Amino acid sequence: MFCVIYRSSRREQTYLYVEKKDDFSRVPEELMKSFGQPQLAMLLPLDGRKKLASADLEKVKEALRTQGYYLQIPPPPENLLKQHLDSER
Repeated sequence: MFCVIYRSSRREQTYLYVEKKDDFSRVPEELMKSFGQPQLAMLLPLDGRKKLASADLEKVKEALRTQGYYLQIPPPPENLLKQHLDSER
């Protein structure tokens, strides 16, 4: 299984994985509007891989099979002040 990964032109660290290059037919229109112009990041074979850098490999494969795309969004920013205050309680 191969996937094509696109970077969002509007949101930092946001990536869209699809099965075929330039085929966004299974991606909801509203998602494409908020994602912006997709910028090709890489072509990636998924078979034979044990993991991906920033996404769960099995979740990516399942999403590609069932819905035709996988959206990778960045983790929420760390609030170090809140963590520090919580640890002092």
